[in-house]
Amino acid sequence: MRGRMLREIAALEHLYYTPMNAKDAAREMEQGSGGAESNAAVGEIDRNAVNLHYDTRLPELRWSRRMQIPLIAAAVFSLIRLLGPTLRYEVLGWQHAEGVYAAGKRCIWAFWHRVIIPIVWWHRNHGTVVMNTTAFDGQWTRKVIEWLGFGTAQGSSSRGGLRGLAVMARRLEEGVDCAFTIDGPRGPRYVAKPGPVMLARKTGCPVMVFHIGVDRGKTFTKTWDHFLLPMPFARTVILFAPPIYVPADADQRVLEAKHAAMQRELERVRDIAEAWFTLSDSDREKYRAEFGVSSKQ
Repeated sequence: MRGRMLREIAALEHLYYTPMNAKDAAREMEQGSGGAESNAAVGEIDRNAVNLHYDTRLPELRWSRRMQIPLIAAAVFSLIRLLGPTLRYEVLGWQHAEGVYAAGKRCIWAFWHRVIIPIVWWHRNHGTVVMNTTAFDGQWTRKVIEWLGFGTAQGSSSRGGLRGLAVMARRLEEGVDCAFTIDGPRGPRYVAKPGPVMLARKTGCPVMVFHIGVDRGKTFTKTWDHFLLPMPFARTVILFAPPIYVPADADQRVLEAKHAAMQRELERVRDIAEAWFTLSDSDREKYRAEFGVSSKQ
């Protein structure tokens, strides 16, 4: 068990935010592994790395920045509330999620940061828990998505990821879906981080990837994620890929293979969705037959 924990820390070294003291870190590690580990095991792990991966305290911000958080959150929430009802969604592949639910599992969603606006409106008020950074951007984002009926687990690829993953594991056990903006919080764009795969191994729940394309929207090319803002009354398409399951006994080689599969599926659904409204009718029908037209709209 100790060797597996050490490997997980090493795998998350570049993935995932409150530095904790050694005693608190040891307690978290013990709880996460069923209490079988001793404080001595924690001593074998680089202390700074452990602290960083469990650090979810809010950073110190100037008062002017703190005042901006509710103002930005209110503005973004108002924009989504005005824009969202005008969007028209075509949904392909939702039966994959229905199959997961029918099997008594929950979904670990993974999607590119670019499409966060159209998805948070479409999937609002379902309680899905999203990994959320505690940095400035994450603080106002957290307000917005919680107002839209999502939950949050604090952590990111920069800090606190292990604590965030532990929260997500508990939520999945409680019957709640979880989600990652998989190239967030700051990129690189379209490079998937391994958090969902690690969570899938721990919980037995599958990774589900998707992407959204729009017929009319503004791409902000100067942002790191090429953020997409759909235009009012835009048509959208959501493509859901089949589930990716990760065995509980997966070693590093299997984890890497599953991560590569997740990256490929993310790229494939992105490429199809982004090109959707330029495809011929026959090509769109081919993809509808492949993915399956869903009743959930």
